[in-house]
Amino acid sequence: MNGLTLAKMFFESMGVGMLESDFVSYRDRIAVGLVGEGSECFGYDDSISRDHDWGPSFCMWLTDEDYNEIGVELQMAYDNLDPTALGYGRRISTSEGVGRVGVLRAKDFYRKFIGLPRAPTTLSEWRRIPEQYLASATNGEVFLDPLGEFSKIRADLLGFYPEDIRIKKIAARAAAIAQSGQYNYLRCARRGELVAAALALSEFIAKSCSMIYLLNRKYMPFYKWMHRGIHDLARLQECYDLLLTLCESHYLCSKLNKPTYSRTEKIVEDICICILQELQIQGLTDLNSTFLLDHCPSIISHIQDKELRKIHFMLD
Repeated sequence: MNGLTLAKMFFESMGVGMLESDFVSYRDRIAVGLVGEGSECFGYDDSISRDHDWGPSFCMWLTDEDYNEIGVELQMAYDNLDPTALGYGRRISTSEGVGRVGVLRAKDFYRKFIGLPRAPTTLSEWRRIPEQYLASATNGEVFLDPLGEFSKIRADLLGFYPEDIRIKKIAARAAAIAQSGQYNYLRCARRGELVAAALALSEFIAKSCSMIYLLNRKYMPFYKWMHRGIHDLARLQECYDLLLTLCESHYLCSKLNKPTYSRTEKIVEDICICILQELQIQGLTDLNSTFLLDHCPSIISHIQDKELRKIHFMLD
């Protein structure tokens, strides 16, 4: 059973009764779910994930006023729930995992991830928020939210970046993909600079993953889940296998000290061609060059905000 399913079962079997018996006058004001940090919030947890910060648990998000009135009492009641009846032990939290579940102020939850107690309203506010934190603020599931305040912010964030921000990021990714993968990787490999080649390949993979999420209008999660998540996207899903094969090919070339990286170079180009075709489908470029840097001026030209359009194309 994955953590998200377990969280919902724990709430429905024990949390609902707790709210209805001890907090009946507040039950229509409390948002409940599992959202935030941890593989279980993305649905990516497995048996390996259970070594820390995993187990029957859920979040309860309160307004500032309600938190001041019942926050401590509600947390004590939550801590007294016994998950062993579900056949699982209690969640053991590490120092890094404290505060991920239980009773939370709704505004503090969002402030932790996006630096704001509300959804961003300006382009500059959107630009400051890293993709992975937006992913963490919008993953998981809200089981119920009778007041609707927590879900309103969530819905605004799930609407994704303003289009100008998305396009600006796409242009920056295209430039980085071309620079790291289509240009520097092979040059470093041919010189025998294996560390530099590995760094270039790592940059190419990270920026390609980010580009794929942007073209899907989805926030990219923390790096150890970014590849896993591509498998579930609607567009460019074929890049999931290409990226895996790319890593295998690079490892084999390095291990055998091959004088040529032609197979790896081809996979890099195949990924870039897939990205180019999606850029064309979305109307961001009509050029046919397979070198993605060539498409940056065309991509940038679609930005409506004049000040954002002036910023160097390699910057988000």
